[in-house]
Amino acid sequence: MIGWFNVGSLVFGLIAWILPIMNLIRDKKQGNNNWVVLSIISISACSISLYFQILNSYHRVRIEDWSALMDIMGARVFVTAILLIITIILNVITLLVYRNRTVK
Repeated sequence: MIGWFNVGSLVFGLIAWILPIMNLIRDKKQGNNNWVVLSIISISACSISLYFQILNSYHRVRIEDWSALMDIMGARVFVTAILLIITIILNVITLLVYRNRTVK
């Protein structure tokens, strides 16, 4: 079960990065009217990914696997911070690109 938290976190983290990149790539090719929806889904996927990491930590605390927690917490904090920062940056770039193109 604990492995699925990591797999789910990875999948949702990739979704959180791919959606804004798709928004930016589609910008050049066609008018993109659903960029807000894709940005919200991207931020939601990032949130779900971070929640899976919290569930993973909670599971390790519940089974009292202290050595595993001490070994992985530094890397986990670093990776989740990178996920959050890059997701925010990609969605802000999408916002800046599309903010003047919304239908008035």
